[in-house]
Amino acid sequence: MYGLLSPTGGGDPFPLSKTEYVVGRHKSCDIVLNFSNVSGQHCKLVLSEGYWYVVDLRSTNGVKVNGFKVTDRRVDPGATLAISKHLFKLQYDPRKNGATGLPPNDMLLGDDVLSQSLMQRAGLEKAKPQDTVADELELEAAIPALLTPAPSTLHTPRDFYSELVFD
Repeated sequence: MYGLLSPTGGGDPFPLSKTEYVVGRHKSCDIVLNFSNVSGQHCKLVLSEGYWYVVDLRSTNGVKVNGFKVTDRRVDPGATLAISKHLFKLQYDPRKNGATGLPPNDMLLGDDVLSQSLMQRAGLEKAKPQDTVADELELEAAIPALLTPAPSTLHTPRDFYSELVFD
């Protein structure tokens, strides 16, 4: 067993015996939370490098780790996981799950800040279609021209002393 997901308000804990779980209201989910404020497929729990991660699956009411809204985050042992408004404690030992050394990255899917706008990262705007490979190749071809300094449009330096007139 890789850990235990326990409701903080009481109820039966969910033993985590697999390395990946889909959590949601739909009966096809691995962990079914039959509440109207839980999305059909709300989030995913993934074990990676000995640590559990939660990935929001574009849920309506979001996911929080220790009170902070997240879309992709490592859930450390003993942390509080909120799925919509339902609170759980995630209990596990990373060393028993194969962790060695320092904890891995905070995000499972990576934190490529430039891949999304701030509005997308906040969940307020949908992602736009990705650029095509042709667009990327055009950009790569244009980069050397962008990095080459433009010819100076400044006038040649003036010699102020030659213009001085003494009486």
